[in-house]
Amino acid sequence: MTKETTPNRQYTDEFRLEALRLAESVGLNQAAKRLGIPGSSLGNWVRLKRNGKLAAVARATPIKRSPAELEAENHRLRRELANTKLDLEIVKKAAAYFAKESR
Repeated sequence: MTKETTPNRQYTDEFRLEALRLAESVGLNQAAKRLGIPGSSLGNWVRLKRNGKLAAVARATPIKRSPAELEAENHRLRRELANTKLDLEIVKKAAAYFAKESR
């Protein structure tokens, strides 16, 4: 019987910081499950943060962008959200239709 191993993953400091914030709001196990990472990794990050050894993550600086870039991204995200809402509406109607057909 062979043991399957997963390759070691490398996480960015920004990802770790956001994972820690999520863990603080919803709990460690739930955050790990949502992010698809091992709970032990997230637990190690929490412990390192408590011990002050994860200071580099706390000082992560946001990427500076021009107002034009932010506007373009905002426009793209609004368009994507509108498309996603339309897709969801179509799926709901289709589910209702097929639910009626199965009766």
